[in-house]
Amino acid sequence: MRQIVIDELSPLERDNIDSYLKRSLQQGPMVGLYWITLTADLLSPAQHGHDKCGPFCLAVEVERDSVRFELLVRSHTNLHCSCIAYATPVQRQFVFDFIDRMIAEELIRA
Repeated sequence: MRQIVIDELSPLERDNIDSYLKRSLQQGPMVGLYWITLTADLLSPAQHGHDKCGPFCLAVEVERDSVRFELLVRSHTNLHCSCIAYATPVQRQFVFDFIDRMIAEELIRA
């Protein structure tokens, strides 16, 4: 799986990240799982044609001493479709910008 991992977090950093994600993102079905929902302007051409598969999102998982940002764009309604793919360069940049804001605002040093 392609992903961005921030590890070696202190317990305080982990809690700060979890709090930031709770305030900023949609929570997933499990504790510590969040969804970064992509707006229409970020969708790939294949995703634009699949309105029934939307919304499209990327998973974020908070673990004991790390946080993982998956780079697989998923559908909330369909598990197997050609619109499910790894993030495009624009989508990856969106995730990196989100991470940079989170790290700056929560003063993460890991």
